[in-house]
Amino acid sequence: MQDILLGRSDLKVSPICLGTMTFGEQVGEADAHAMLSYSLERGVYFWDTAEMYSVPARAETFGATETIIGNWFKANPGQRDKVVLASKVAGPSRSMPWVREGKGMTAADIVASCEASLRRLQTDVIDLYQIHWPERHVPAFGNLYYDPKKETSETTIGEQLQALAGLVKAGKIRHIGLSNETPYGVHEFVRLAEQHGLPRVASVQNPYCLINRCWENGLDETCDRLGVSLLAYSPLAFGLLTGKYDDSGITGPQAPQGARIASYESVRKQRWGRPEALDAAKRYNQLARDDGMTPTALALAFCYSKWQVASTIIGVRTMAQLDEDLNIWGTQLSEALLQEIDGLRWALGDPAQ
Repeated sequence: MQDILLGRSDLKVSPICLGTMTFGEQVGEADAHAMLSYSLERGVYFWDTAEMYSVPARAETFGATETIIGNWFKANPGQRDKVVLASKVAGPSRSMPWVREGKGMTAADIVASCEASLRRLQTDVIDLYQIHWPERHVPAFGNLYYDPKKETSETTIGEQLQALAGLVKAGKIRHIGLSNETPYGVHEFVRLAEQHGLPRVASVQNPYCLINRCWENGLDETCDRLGVSLLAYSPLAFGLLTGKYDDSGITGPQAPQGARIASYESVRKQRWGRPEALDAAKRYNQLARDDGMTPTALALAFCYSKWQVASTIIGVRTMAQLDEDLNIWGTQLSEALLQEIDGLRWALGDPAQ
């Protein structure tokens, strides 16, 4: 795997990123530490977390993932400099009052969240600090339409950038990124940064997979022209693209035990739980089998090889899953197969958008 430069920054990352939101809920600390060590051995030194993790978000596990990573750094002295560490400040509460007082995300909230993350992570600096979701109202997490009547924004993008700039100046973060963002948001963050000499967004972390390619409906051009990289999350569509739900469905007695989407109602209510999403996933999974591949191999090879994707974020529950995902790196998809994939998208759209 060759290093990737994020956006127009000097931040180099591995093209596979270890997502850690299962740590502290589905993955215990000892297993999480083993996964962190193994990923580093395999050249995956880019790790992503967030203050609100683990998932599904609960008051009891708020900050647990960062704490587990921080304990790994403490137990492995000298390894911090080998890791590119990304974390995120949560946007407005979205019914999570344990994250912070109030429903917004003020400049002071950004600073306080970053400092709390640094303490849990037991580090002096976060390499990439991202806004987990926009402070303003946007269609995200399964909401398809923008509705200006729902706007409740109280902190401008300029104020958010100023807060992040202060953290950069203080040496607490090195680079900034966005997540679950729109073309307007990317443009505005970049415009204001360039106009006022503030930190420039290096990356956007958005969903991207076979059943959700809405990134290619304008954000790809936006980010390519502005020099902002995509960190693709949910490349396996919360497990739909592994094939494990093809016969059993998402819920019910035959559904896989312990799987996130089968276990947590809050996840099923979003885009991944739509019947249309599972129906589409079954079509792609069968396409993989017809081509002699596993569904997981098709889904990850698609993301690994797309020009739009700088780094693909993988999240796992077991060491076997981690090993499988890493071993898929380098798998090539034929032009004929890519055309079949595009044909399915033309017929099915993006049901998990």
